Order: sequence, then structure tokens, then C-alpha cells
Amino acid sequence: MIELTGSSLTLQQMEAILYKGEQVVLNEEALERVKKSRKAVDRIVRNDKTVYGINTGFGKFSDVKIDEKDTKDLQLNLIRSHACGVGDPFPEVVSRAMVVLRLNALLKGFSGIRTEVLERFAFMVNHAIHPVIPQQGSLGASGDLAPLSHLALVLLGEGFVWKDGQPVAAGSVWKDRNMEPIVLEAKEGLALINGTQAMTAQGVVNYLEAEKLAYSSEWIAAMTMEALHGITDAFHPSIHIARGHQEQVDVAARIMDWLKDSKLTTKQGEKRVQDAYSIRCIPQVHGASWQVLSYVKEKLEIEMNAATDNPLIFDDGETVVSGGNFHGQPIAFAMDFLKLGVAELANISERRIERLVNPQLNEGLPPFLSAQPGLQSGAMILQYSAASLVSENKTLAHPASVDSIPSSGNQEDHVSMGTIGARHAYQIIKNARHVLAIEALCAMTGCGYRGVNQMAPKTKRQYDDLLKIVNPIDEDRIFTPDIEKIANHLNV
Repeated sequence: MIELTGSSLTLQQMEAILYKGEQVVLNEEALERVKKSRKAVDRIVRNDKTVYGINTGFGKFSDVKIDEKDTKDLQLNLIRSHACGVGDPFPEVVSRAMVVLRLNALLKGFSGIRTEVLERFAFMVNHAIHPVIPQQGSLGASGDLAPLSHLALVLLGEGFVWKDGQPVAAGSVWKDRNMEPIVLEAKEGLALINGTQAMTAQGVVNYLEAEKLAYSSEWIAAMTMEALHGITDAFHPSIHIARGHQEQVDVAARIMDWLKDSKLTTKQGEKRVQDAYSIRCIPQVHGASWQVLSYVKEKLEIEMNAATDNPLIFDDGETVVSGGNFHGQPIAFAMDFLKLGVAELANISERRIERLVNPQLNEGLPPFLSAQPGLQSGAMILQYSAASLVSENKTLAHPASVDSIPSSGNQEDHVSMGTIGARHAYQIIKNARHVLAIEALCAMTGCGYRGVNQMAPKTKRQYDDLLKIVNPIDEDRIFTPDIEKIANHLNV
């Protein structure tokens, strides 16, 4: 089990929780901090001290004082009124990530929430009770209000959860387990929905999938090099050390490792002096994408362990500060940056696909890799699909974070749109995965014409793995199932 402390959660641990079903346990010291913070809220309510979000309205209504007897209704009304997300739901894995991240943030002990609420969150994680959360409706500031409200609804026995891939009423889930829904106390509703956990949860899934795709892109590119008799001199370590970007150096080294002992690659001057940029500049382009991933990883791991609600409670309740940690700008920028890094992996892959299928560029391979050129089209339209996907990525890559629309009577007059950026990044990753799947299919076909027995041992193993799920292009067929099978293979 992974112990949550509020300050030590890593992406590696999140991967285990999200994809391997790892369970969580709550750190005892963190729970003590939570209890102290809750006592502070109770004192504020008893003493009738006016504090935002505890006994006031929200947003533009922050100047409206709420009576002690109405504080529970205030929290319930908050969750219900803010649960107005629309559109398709987030993938279930993102919903699971959202629960984990909200739980971890509240464990920091600055939020004034009861331990019972956090224990219920942990129960949800450990029993795979995942809220159904609409994707659209968050401005990425004031917290991911709409998505996190749909998450909070489940605690209250309202809303929906996933069961066998279908939405079911959350109330029935608690009833089946002989458990009562949570009744929120003062400040708890606000503590649940002020935060960046929707964009960060989607960001975590984005990063984990993008990292796998970036590694896969390297062996796919190496296989393409073999199919095109690529020149390995351009990957000589001295070139890349001379520039100084470590990620570029690392990509060049990994490509050379994939191609070790290949009889299909060439040296400069044997067939030609140099390759096109989509081959020769793989370390420079892929390496730059790895720099993006490094930046995104750093910002995500900070935000995964951040206190992002409002107000925050310090000094055992002596200091209660209303600020803006819920503003998603750091993750908004990171997601927009991630979009660029992944889109470029697809852009350069599509150019390599063109070189594999174009008879003027593919070093003597059959036109469009067709077994019977003219009678059969071969991979001609596979390149069309890849071109369409990279073009779509270019529109999705427009930065969401440069936009802002004022809300709540202009009280909340600058917002991040970070959740939009995170959602668009996920679509770019899916598109890029399909482009690389197309390149893999074309590259394995090209290597088949060259002679798979001459491939490098490591790329040959990748070829053999692909051969278990798809055949090279030996005749015209419906290629969609092949693309999907390879894309799924790349995300395992």
C-alpha cells in the first residue's frame, strides 16, 4: 500500500495507484494535522468569527454572513449548485486520479476538514469507487469547481459512479455497503472543491501516457531508419555532446542502442551523404520533447502535493488566510507546453511515414509499400490519416492559458483555463499515438522488404512483438483495426 502524507506523492506512485490497483493508507501524522485544523474551524464557528467560506457566501457573495444554524445547508447548497459540468465524462482513470489527489491535498492539514471525509475518500480509492465527472465546465481558477463538485456529490450519496463501465447512482453504492453518505460540516464543501485536481489529475494521466509514447517513438524511429537505410553517423555522441542538451544526448544514445548490430543501416557516403531532417534530427527533435516532459513532470509533482484550496488555516487556527492557491496557471502552462512537445513527436513521425511510402523518397521500397502498385493502394491513405491527425493537433495545440473570461460578477476576473489545456493535451496524445502506430506499421512493412533477418536484435524483437498483433502490409485490407491494435500496444 502507498502511504499518503500530503507532501510526498510521486508520479511513479500515481502510476501504481492508477494502473496497477495499488491501494492507499493515510499517514497518522497527517491525520493529526487534519484534526487540529478541524478544531480551528469548529472554534471559528462557535465564536461567530467571520471567515470566508466558513460562515460567509462564496465568490461575489463573500460579504454575506451566514448564521451558524445554516452552515451545513451552505455547504450542501455549494456542492449542488456548482455541480454543473457538461459533456462527456473524464476517463475513469482520471476520475480515480482526482480522488487520490484531492485526498492527498487535504491531508496537508490546512483545510479544516474532518478525518471522516478523508477516510471515505481512501475507501473510494481502495474499493474502486470512481465518480462520473463531466469534462467541461471548469475555468481552471477558483478551483476546478464543476468537476470537483461532481466528485464531492458522490460523498453525499448523490451523482453517479462507474460500475463495469457504466454510470450507476452513487446512493445505491453506499446502500449496498451499509454505509451512510457524508453530511458536510462547516467549510468542508469549499475544501472539497477549491483546488486544481481536475487539471492535475488529467495532467498526471497525460504525463504517464506521453512518457510511454516518447520511449516508443524511439524504437519506431529506429525501425524506420532500418527500412530507409538510415545513416547512423548523425547519431555519433560527439555531435550531441558538443551541443550540450542532455536529453538530445540521451536520445541519440538510445537510438544507437536500438540499432546496434543492424545490417540495414548505413554510414555516410555508402548510399548518400546525409539523411533528411526527419531522420537526421531525431535526437534534436525528440530530445526537445523530452525537455518538455521533464518540465511537466516537475510541475505536476509539486502540484500533486500542494495545498490548493481557500482559505487555508495555519498556526492551529490563529491564522486563516484567504488567497488564491486554487488558480491553475502553473498547470495551465505545463499542459500547453506538453501539447507542443507531444505534437512535435507526431509531426516528425508523419514526415517519416511520408518518406516510407513516397516512391521518390523511400530508397527503392515499393510505391506506398503496395504489394501490387496500382491494383492495390497499400499505405497511401495511411499517410492521409497521419496528416489529418497532425493537422488536428496543430489546432488543439493553441494555448488555452492565454485566454481568460471574468466570472462571479468580476470578482474572479482572471482565470487559467488549465483544465481545457489538460483535456486538449490528452487528445493530442491520443492522436500522436495513432500517428506513431501508423509509422510502426509502415516501418515493419519496409523492414520486411529489406529482410527482417538483417534487423538489429533489439528492433527485431519489437518487430516480432508487433507481428503477434498485426501483419505487415502484404495486401489491401481495412487498416483501422491494425492501427488501433498497435496504438493499444504502445500504451501498455
